[in-house]
Amino acid sequence: MTRQNVDRDRFWMARALAFAQKAADAGEVPVGAVLVHEDVPIAEAHNLRETSGSPIAHAEMLAIQAASEKIGNWRFTDITLYVTLEPCTMCAGAIVLARIPKVVYAADDPKAGAAGTLYNILQDDRLNHRVELVRGVCADESSALLKSFFQQRRRPHK
Repeated sequence: MTRQNVDRDRFWMARALAFAQKAADAGEVPVGAVLVHEDVPIAEAHNLRETSGSPIAHAEMLAIQAASEKIGNWRFTDITLYVTLEPCTMCAGAIVLARIPKVVYAADDPKAGAAGTLYNILQDDRLNHRVELVRGVCADESSALLKSFFQQRRRPHK
């Protein structure tokens, strides 16, 4: 990977991390996602499961839905998804179905990761679409945000 690609990935992941922070500030698990086409963001989102009461209100799902509405298509060619946590099985399935060609994620998810940790739906040869993966971009920052969020949630309230 070229230095330019590394810098680009870090730039967009920083934006996804800003959305993850917005999620944390709203009491949501801090996950942020940004869909980018030709260095232009086309959709951005953060988790909203608690706020919406919906189990499918993951950052990736919300960003995919918003992008689909914006571009008027369900096929996402030449688009990169930046997300602060490894996609789960639901999100990985949506990524494959949307034909997103590239996913860049920050932190591995040892409990639900479906991009190589528990499963690798995004690169399963049995499916009709495989995704280029870049792992670990800004992983320390994402992990720290997640750990801080859950430590605060576990503290007894006075």
